[in-house]
Amino acid sequence: MTLSLEAIQLLPKVLLHDHLDGGLRPQTILEIADEIGWTPHLPSTDLTELAGWFRKGAETKDLLQYLATFEHTLAAMQLPEHLERVAYEAAIDLANDGVVYAEVRFAPELHQSKGLALEAIVEAVQQGFHRGMADANTTGRSIVVNTIICAMRTETRSFEIARLAVRLRERDDRIVGFDIAGAETGWPPSLHCDALQHAVRNQLHVTVHASEPPDIELIEDALNQGAERIGHGVRLTADISDLGSLEMGRVARAVLERQIPLELAPTCNVQIGAVPELAAHPIGPFLRAGFRVTVNTDNRLMSDVTVSSEVFAVMNTFALSNSEVAQLALNGIDSSFSSWSDRKRIRAHILQAYESAE
Repeated sequence: MTLSLEAIQLLPKVLLHDHLDGGLRPQTILEIADEIGWTPHLPSTDLTELAGWFRKGAETKDLLQYLATFEHTLAAMQLPEHLERVAYEAAIDLANDGVVYAEVRFAPELHQSKGLALEAIVEAVQQGFHRGMADANTTGRSIVVNTIICAMRTETRSFEIARLAVRLRERDDRIVGFDIAGAETGWPPSLHCDALQHAVRNQLHVTVHASEPPDIELIEDALNQGAERIGHGVRLTADISDLGSLEMGRVARAVLERQIPLELAPTCNVQIGAVPELAAHPIGPFLRAGFRVTVNTDNRLMSDVTVSSEVFAVMNTFALSNSEVAQLALNGIDSSFSSWSDRKRIRAHILQAYESAE
């Protein structure tokens, strides 16, 4: 029996790739803009029109135009109380969608226009996540939210940010990973080898965005620099001549045989032009070929998605069985940067829930 969207919303799900500054509630943007005097800069003060404007920017099939929409979300995230609010609401919104484990990422260096210190920025976000987890738990919507600290690959602060992440991880073990993000073409991971190696040497998990040209070279470079997971990685198809017969190059073969997780975000991957339409997305064939694929939102506001809506869309597009839908959730928790105890507990919960749904 095919699962309905409502059924999927009730089932436990896992999210590994979600940007904090891409998931604000439109109402929150309006309210904070009013507080800080940003309202004249907004494209609209009508709630529906504002939400539609963000979606329109995401549908340009141009990554740089897609990233330009973040001007307004970032403007609302420059003070500690606003950072905490956004993080809190993210935890609540994900829990209400049935997400039981999430890794949310953000780049502290993008939140300093008001002079905040990097540590103060991270601490405010962590306070929001912790408060959100506590409040969600009281409503019976338990969620674990861990944090991935990003450095912008187009800037020169990655080593500073990696050191920050390692240092603050000692105070809060919910900080679990390091990433380099932002526009990718022309900024390969190897430009940030010192930062990535600092994270690796200090046993901080590493994931790296690799979803733009030069395709395989970018993915291979990310792996060579210590990436345990690939952010998106949809262009791995360039190294596969026939997925059905598993005819592939050495990079794709390594990703498959080493079970390197792919943080796929189907709607976003279509919106930025990495694939022409959802039916052409490799997530279904990859799953059936044995790749460790996961379903992610990337930016919930811009793409107008939830984890449930993404899972539902993928399920229907590729006619996934219930067991294949369950496997997507299991791939998520098995690929997570969570503690071993959290992984065991959440994995058991996922198995029990999907068995009961059959």
